This record gives sequence, C-alpha cells and structure tokens, in this order.
Amino acid sequence: MDGASTMLLVFLLCLSRVGAEDPYLYYTWKVTYGTISPMGVPQQGILINGEFPGPRINGTSNNNVLVNVFNEIDEPLLFTWGGIQQRKNSWVDGTPGTMCPIMPGTNFTYKFQVKDQIGSYFYFPTLGLQRAVGGYGPINVHSRELIPVPFDRPADEFNVFLSDWYNKGHKTLKKILDSGGSITRPDGLVINGKHGKVGDKMEPLFKMEAGKTYRYRVCNLGLRTSVNFRFQGHNMVVVEVEGSHTVQNDYDSLDLHVGQCLSVLVTADQEPKDYYLVASSRFFKQEYLTVAIIRYTNGNGIAPSPELPPPPPVSTEGIAWSINQFRSFRWNLTASAARPNPQGSYHYGQINITRTLKLVSSKSTEGGKLRYAINGISHIDSDTPLKLAEYYQIPEKVFKYNIMGDNPPDNLEKVTVAPNVVNATFRNFIEIIFENHEKTIQTYHLDGHSFFAVGIEAGKWSPEKRKNYNLVDAISRHTVQVYPHCWAAVMTTLDNAGMWNLRSEMWGRAYLGQQFYFSVLSPERSLRDEYNLPDNQALCGLVKTMKKPPPYTI
Repeated sequence: MDGASTMLLVFLLCLSRVGAEDPYLYYTWKVTYGTISPMGVPQQGILINGEFPGPRINGTSNNNVLVNVFNEIDEPLLFTWGGIQQRKNSWVDGTPGTMCPIMPGTNFTYKFQVKDQIGSYFYFPTLGLQRAVGGYGPINVHSRELIPVPFDRPADEFNVFLSDWYNKGHKTLKKILDSGGSITRPDGLVINGKHGKVGDKMEPLFKMEAGKTYRYRVCNLGLRTSVNFRFQGHNMVVVEVEGSHTVQNDYDSLDLHVGQCLSVLVTADQEPKDYYLVASSRFFKQEYLTVAIIRYTNGNGIAPSPELPPPPPVSTEGIAWSINQFRSFRWNLTASAARPNPQGSYHYGQINITRTLKLVSSKSTEGGKLRYAINGISHIDSDTPLKLAEYYQIPEKVFKYNIMGDNPPDNLEKVTVAPNVVNATFRNFIEIIFENHEKTIQTYHLDGHSFFAVGIEAGKWSPEKRKNYNLVDAISRHTVQVYPHCWAAVMTTLDNAGMWNLRSEMWGRAYLGQQFYFSVLSPERSLRDEYNLPDNQALCGLVKTMKKPPPYTI
C-alpha cells in the first residue's frame, strides 16, 4: 500500500470513529431565585434561565447530555433526572447519597446518556424542599428514526406539569419539618405553575388546530397529592407510561400519582372554541381543582362551557376505580423499544426470583420529632456521600450495610435513624413488595432502574398473592403507587452497578427518612460495568483531601 492510500485509510478510520459516537446535547443553566405567584401570592421561586417550569431537555435515545449548572441561589443545589437510568453512572444521579452538592457561586457539568430509553421524564432539585418552589422541567426522549413508533407522528407535543402548591415557600416548609412538624394540605393545585378558576380570563396554555392530533406529556411534580386530569369534551388515548409504549386504550380521565409521567394523544375533533384542561386532587376529603385553557386556533377565542367533566369516584369506590385503571395499563408487546428488539422479548415472568424484600412504611416520633421509616429504619443523609465513602473504601466511617432487614420488624413504632444502605447482588432478579398500613396513598421510585409493576391489591401481601400477578405484559416503569391499606409488587433486575436511591416520592416523607440506597457492586470492578469517578466531581466530607483510589480498568 502506498503512502497516499495509507493516509486515506487512516483518515477514513478516524471518520468512522467520530461518526460512531452518539450525538451530544449541550445545555447551560443559570439557577436563580425569582418572584412567582402561582396561587396569586408572590413568593420566592427557583428559576432556570429565568423560566418556571424550566427549559426542556429534548433528545433522542442514546444521546449524550451535558448540562452545565451555575448555582446562583444562596443554598447548595443538586439535580436528579427522574427515570433516566444513567447506565453505569450513579455519580451524576444528583442525590445526597451519590454526590457532593453544587455550592452557591459555583458550577458543575452533569454528563449522562439516555441509553436505550424513550418516553417522558423530568428533572428537579433534590436538596431540602426546593422542589416545592420550582426548579423542575421536562426531559423528552424520542425514538431513533430507524425504530418505528406505534402511532402516527403528532402535529405537536406539549409538556404538562400538574402539582400541588404551598404558599409558604420551601425554606419555611423545611423549617417546619426540621422543627418536628409536618406539612399540612396544600393551598391548591397548579398546571405549569399557574392556578386557574372556571370563568377566569386566561391566556391559553396550548393551541390546537382542528382535525389534528397532539401528544401531551403529563407529569405530577407535587409534594404529596395524587391528581386526576381530564380534557373537557375530548377523550385521551394513552400511548406511553414512564418510558414504555402501552396498549392504546381510550380514557375520559386519568389518575396521576406523585412522581409519575405518561403520554396521551388528544385529537382536536370538537367544535372550534376554547376548552378546559381540568386537574383535581384525589383521596383528600377536600377537593382541590384548577383549570387551564386549550384553544382551537380557528375558534376565535369562544369561551369554554362552565360545565366541567365529572371527577372519578371517591372513597373506597374511588380506590377500586383507580386500581382498575392501573391494571388497564398494559405493555404494547408488538411495539419496538428504544433498541431494535421487541419489548416483549424480555419474558420477565419466567425468571426465577432470587430475593424478596417486603417494605412497610411507618410514621413515628424520634427525639420529639416526626420521622418516616421503611422497615423501622429512617434514613438520614451524611456529610460524606455514601457512594464516595464506598469508592474511597471507608464505608465503615460513614454507614453500615444492611441495618434494614428484608422484612419489617414486629414493632414498627421503634425507629432507628441512620444512613440506610442495602447490599444488592449485581444482576440478581428481585421482587419488592410495598405494603401500606396507613390511611394515605404513597408513591415509590427507584433510581437507575425500571421495574415491572406486576400487582396491586387491597389488604396485606402473602406469597399466595403471586398467583394474581401480571407476568405477561405489565408496564416497565420506575414508580408505583401504593393505595391506603393496600400492597404493590414489582420485579426488577439490579443490573446497573452503582449506588441507587429507592424513595418515597412524597417529598416530606423522603426528607424525613422514607428512603434507602441499594449498593449494587460489580465483583469485577470493571469499566464494562461502572464508570470511574468523573474528573470534575466535587469532593466533600471525609474524602475531600483523600488520595483518589486506583481507577477501574477494562
């Protein structure tokens, strides 16, 4: 081969390597305080680039995402990427157990990949009660062009955030919890940070053109309130739940629990005018309600009818109604996933369970202050993030493994307050039972993984209940609701090495201890299973001045 041919071959090889890397998305965020008035009361909110809700991260499966966060508020700050699995990379999960905070006046660049994922997600600040006043926004992950989507491309897509709202502000709410109190019921509900009443003059939230179909990506970013939403005069077709394409059923209204997202298709097939998007609280004695305007572009702004679509049933009947809706969400086994394999090719119902964790929440007082716990352990964050303590091989100076058992103790009133870390065997297939003995609904989320939500029933769980599991087409998702005096069962493979947070999405409960971390260690300590500590990672606590351990190798 002559010199010119060799040079050409080297050039082509370099091009192929460059072309083989997945695309990058770059974002720069300036996080500041700003005055907002969602319920008509001016208060301090958390804005990103001056926006609330924050800017959209809009990507495609396998994109690399870089978010440079400048912290311009007067508190430490962290962001987590709800539902984005961050394969092999719990370093940027954005929880106090995995990262040191971004201190005021500094910045940090998160880098993660939306690997083999599609769907509707969100980001939010995890420290204290910051989530109560904003700082959250959408993450939309689309399928690559070569992967067919099981519905026609919509004319447009809109992000909708439903949330309960408190006029007290996040610092006041945190002070209430720190002093031993509890967060009472909210002041109301908001849609994309605004509260509306029937008859109010409002700017339209979104606009639709007659005859076209639109995708609404709807998330519940509240602190504690389950919400039902419905479109006046329009049906909804559910097409995606937390990253899974679903069997496409029609719904008049949908329950959405704290921390959950789903996508619906709405067709503009009614008389051209304005219509209400209605959101109302669920499982409260007092109903909270808010509305927003959806406008037909050729409707000349004709006001919507004041007659709203009815809410779903309440009390025991309402819980049964909501459970039936949960069961109606089925995985679309004929659809392709983010990767070019049918989702139904993963036969989770035929895998042997290697471990069962039965988790029961409880509420008690410790030292005269309110605490929430799981199996008698109320988690507390340490000054040294748990993952860093583990990586620097000093876990015994920060926490003890497995102080929480796989089953609840007989006496749930006795609570131990400590960092709560559970060892998990890498790639084991496990079953997790959430059992709710309380009068309030709960929602749980697992970082770094999705799980199959296979069953929800009233009463207490027992092994005989497995015969009622959906072992064929349960949704692969990352949250599950647990109704009052009910249980929920999920199955998952802990195949993502790292330190991963399992928590209540009711944020006051999580802040006061209703969470723990799975430590999922690869025995090989290989880059094939987990990335090394990023070079730009801030250090704090006991590891701040320690020598960095040898890196993992291939």
